[in-house]
Formats: sequence, structure tokens, C-alpha cells
Amino acid sequence: MNTYSQITPEMIQEDMRYLQLLSRSFPTIADASTEIINLEAILNLPKGTEHFLADLHGEYEAFQHVLRNASGAIKRKVNEIFGNTLRENEKKELCTLIYYPEQKLVLVKESEKELDDWYVTTLNQLVMVCRNVSSKYTRSKVRKSLPEEFSYIIQELLHENSMEPNKQAYINVIISTIISTRRADDFIVALCNLIQRLTIDKLHILGDIFDRGPAPHKIMDILCNYHKLDIQWGNHDILWMGAAAGNDCCMANVLRLAMRFGNMTVLEDGYGINLLPLATFAMETYADDPCTLFGPKVDPREDTHNPKTLRMIAQMHKAISIIQFKLEAEIIQRRPDFNMEDRMLLHRIDYDRNVLILNGKEYELKDTFLPTVDPNDPYKLTPEEQEIMDKLHHSFVSSEKLKQHMKCLFRYGCMYTVTNSNLLFHASVPLNADGTLKDIIIRGKAYKGKALLEKVGHLIRTAFFTDEESEDKKFARDFVWYLWCGKDSPAFDKDKMATFERYFLKEKELHKETKGYYYTLREDEKVCEMLLDEFGVIGAHRHIINGHVPVKTLQGENPIKNSKMMLIDGGFSKPYHSQTGIAGYTLVYHSRGFQLIQHEPFTSMQKAIEEGQDIKSSTQIVEMSTQRMMVKDTDKGRDLIKQIEDLKKLLVAYRIGLIKERSN
Repeated sequence: MNTYSQITPEMIQEDMRYLQLLSRSFPTIADASTEIINLEAILNLPKGTEHFLADLHGEYEAFQHVLRNASGAIKRKVNEIFGNTLRENEKKELCTLIYYPEQKLVLVKESEKELDDWYVTTLNQLVMVCRNVSSKYTRSKVRKSLPEEFSYIIQELLHENSMEPNKQAYINVIISTIISTRRADDFIVALCNLIQRLTIDKLHILGDIFDRGPAPHKIMDILCNYHKLDIQWGNHDILWMGAAAGNDCCMANVLRLAMRFGNMTVLEDGYGINLLPLATFAMETYADDPCTLFGPKVDPREDTHNPKTLRMIAQMHKAISIIQFKLEAEIIQRRPDFNMEDRMLLHRIDYDRNVLILNGKEYELKDTFLPTVDPNDPYKLTPEEQEIMDKLHHSFVSSEKLKQHMKCLFRYGCMYTVTNSNLLFHASVPLNADGTLKDIIIRGKAYKGKALLEKVGHLIRTAFFTDEESEDKKFARDFVWYLWCGKDSPAFDKDKMATFERYFLKEKELHKETKGYYYTLREDEKVCEMLLDEFGVIGAHRHIINGHVPVKTLQGENPIKNSKMMLIDGGFSKPYHSQTGIAGYTLVYHSRGFQLIQHEPFTSMQKAIEEGQDIKSSTQIVEMSTQRMMVKDTDKGRDLIKQIEDLKKLLVAYRIGLIKERSN
């Protein structure tokens, strides 16, 4: 950082235009000096705590609980603060209140006989926790996080020393007045929300918010209003973005996955998608078909559907799957440069013998009832199917809630992020077998590495935001579907998506989807170093953080692949619990280093509130530093250092008369 003696008049002249603009915000020497002091102080605070999560897949209750308890951090802080001064059940009750203040207050009022005494005790405890979690931030930052209604009172409580007798009396009066004016409930809610907010400084979501689980729309409601956030798009998110942009193939896939996991609520209640035409068509077309292969994947212990509804979902599932295969063939034929002809399988069926002929071999179909497929023109939609898709298309592109959530994904998201020496992306950067970056041809031009991910991000935005129905927009809209299932897609990177084979063929070898080279080569630290260089990641301790592929903890797989690579898909989604043996990871990056929090399955929000059941989590230390990481060591710190240098130039400009001070 430059000292004042190193700043020359020539340096000031070079930046004169900018410094004159800066002087409008800091019109006097006193103003500029005060800001330098403030920024220097911020640089020497511990860095804020970052939380990284991936592959949420609609598991709203588990996700929101992990946010509320800050992946176990709030419970640890309560234990540290109160130690043996509170019984275990008292600490549990306090934690539950912090996580779910509105709901817990209702239960407290039903059981607590001395409510005013409870208020006094609880408010003092909450103030102690709030002081602890706010201690690493400036007063200015804490003030900006405060609810406007109680801002002054909370500031007084946080920054007064209760160890001094006079100050304790002052605090007691504040608390008793809050209770006597019947604002205690609102104040407790405000304090609990503030504790939650300050415990997580920034949230990183590494893709796949959508599909499988019941409530991705509720997750999006949280994210759209979160205080500090970035998102790296996953293939399931991109699928929904394509559907919202008007790609019928993406819509069909979204619908098929919803039926596969029995999640009609997200479509109907979450986004107002009208499923009645599809349901009517499916029940008529497959009235005599058991649709055995298309029953939804639901846990019978938790499923609330009656048998009639389950049968209807299976019929809809089969109907939309056949429509999907036809629609995908249209894009494949329209875009030969996608090289996906091998995914067109309906014309390879011998409809007289009910076998699929593939690579010279014959495979017997498990399901032979295909009344909407014309053997002479198998990829043509029937008039009824076309009418259904027209209505569904209108539903998707007209959904205001869907538009709102997609705009949130665009506002906070992109294909990759570089932050504090960490490279974040959901799935893959395509590689060759020798570990070099793979050239991917898009409309005749080769892209690889960083340039590929940036091009992909540009195409997704073109598909959604461009108003004119140009050839560029049409290509971009088709390409979004390719990103979902194309073999060179950085969001997918497998040789195929074997949807048809899994439904219709019993041979397991045909179900296999072979991953690209990235998924094995990323375990090589040298490959990781190459990728970090490619994306311009700097710092002594730099990492790649991925999601997408569930870590099979049951089989002994380690999410830490090497000192540069961390894989944090721990299987939030319930269908993955049997594979992973756990229910998700949170990677936590605080001022001391990295910790990986491994979560057990979440029971329910109701049990968390009524019985204080928290998510059981275990912590694995990934990388710890001997020295605390301060704000000056972060990306924000580098920005602040540049601001300080500019302000120092402004001070010198004032002192030598190149810029005149102005009265406020």
C-alpha cells in the first residue's frame, strides 16, 4: 500500500478525473481521513464466515433448518457462551427459539406460567448470543443488518457493558420496558433473526436447487431475499431456466422429473402450471395400461398420495416421457452439430416384434404399449400431444412466479465464481484424456476452460432475455436443452443421458452413463492447479469446490480429493440418502480455515420446533491456519486497500491544492 510520501503530483494528475468524482463523496480532508481510518479498522477484523452448499434438490425443510442453525454454529456458540451455567435442555430450548422464534413463542406461551420472568431471562440470553456473533463485524455493518424498528434499542444493548453496575441497571430498564409495552415477542423475533443473519456472512449455492425434492420454489423464496448470496448454476437449474425461456424439451423434462418423484405441488401450487390437460390425456390414453414402469419414486412411509392419484401420476409420467422423446428428436434433427443422433431411439424399435435394435443387437422392450407412436413417423406429435404442449408452453412462459425466480437465478448466478481464492462451479470443465482443456465447438468456434463457461453463460442469458425471435435466440434456446444432457456440456459431461434405456430396457449395461475425464482427473492436484491458473485464481491456499456428483460416504469415499479439490454434494435429496449414507454437507470457511459439516437426515420442522430435534452434524477439519484470516486477506480487503490508496491520493491532492475542499 502506498504511503503518503510515495504519492507524487504526477500520480494525482493521472487520476485527476476520478479523484474529482471521489471528492464529491468526501469533500473535506476530515471526511477523507475519517473514511481511511474506518477502512483501515475494517481490514483488521476477522473475515466473515462463508457457507457453501450444493445440490439442495428441493429439500426445503432441511435447507432452511441448516440456514437457521448455521450448520450447527449457533448451537456451538450457545454451548461456548453458557457452558455449565445452563442445563442441556435449557440450551436446547434457547437454540430452538433462535431457529424458529415465531413458532416457539406460541408453545412457550401455552406452557410458561411466569411469562415476564421468562422474557427477562430469555432476552438477556439472546443479547449475549447476539453480542458474540456480532463481535467480528464493525458497528456500521451490524447497524445495517438491524431491523429498522428496533435498531436503536439493539445497538444500545449490544454495545453497553453489562459488567458495570450502572450499565446493568440501564439494560434492565430497557428490557423491562420492552416487556411492559408488550413488544417482547416482536423484539425476540428480531434478535433471533439477527443472530441467524450475522452467523452466516455469505452463502454460496453450488447448483441444483430444483427437481427431486418437494419444494424448490420455497428454497428460491428464501434465496431471492437472502442478505448476501451467489449461485453457480447446476444442470437442473439450467433445465428450469430453459423451460421458463420457452424450450418445450426443457418443459417436458421438468414435467417428467416432477412425475418421477411425485412432486406435482411445485408445478401446480408453486408456479401455477396447469396440469389438467396432461392428466386428462394420460388417463384416457393409458386407461387400460398399468404403467407399472412409471410409478413415482416415493417413500411409502412418507407418501400421502392415495392409490388413484399414484396411478394418475404414473399415467402422466408415461405420457410426458413419450412426448419428451419426440420433442428431443426435433432439436437433434434441427441441430446436427449437437452430435446427439444416438439419443433418437424410437425409430430403432421393431414395433411388430417389440424389440429395440441397437448397434446390431436386439433388446426386448419392458413396456410395449405405445399408442401415440406412429411406426412410420415415430417422432411426430399427435394432435392431442401438440395441443397439450401448446397449453403447457403458455403456462410456463406466463408464470409470474417462475419469471421472478429465474430472474433471481440470473441476478445472483452464473456458471462459475471466483471468491477468496476459491473457484466454484457445479459440475465440470471438459478435459481431454491427457488432462488438457477440451475444445468444445459452438456454432463453428472452439471454446475451452474459462472461455467455455463464459460463452455458455452468455447463451443462457440470450435464451431468456433477448426479446427478438432471432436465429441467435433460437439457437441459444436449443442449446440450453443441450446443456442439460449433452455430452460436452460443462453442466453434465457424460456420454449420454440414458432416460429411454432406464425406462424400457432391462440390460443394466445400457443404463450406464460414462462420465467425462474431468471427474477422475480432478483428483490429480496438478490438474487442479492448471484449472485454478486458467480461471485466474490467486492466493497461497486456493481450491476448487464442486457439487453435482454425490459423495458415497457409505462406501468410504472422501469428499476431500486432494489439497485443492473439495466435492460437497452430500446428498440433501432423500432419494440419495441410501447411496451417500448422510443427508448433505456444508463447507464452512471462517477466519481459522475450512471445516466440512456432515449432516444426518432431518426429521421435520414440526419436530424441530416441538421437540427441539436438531440436525445431527459432525465436523471434519479440512484446512486450518495458524493465523486468523482477516478482512485484508480477502477479495473485499483488496478492494478496500485500493479505496484507501485512492483516498490517500485525494488527501494529498487537497493538501497541495490540486483539488479544493468544499463546505458540506
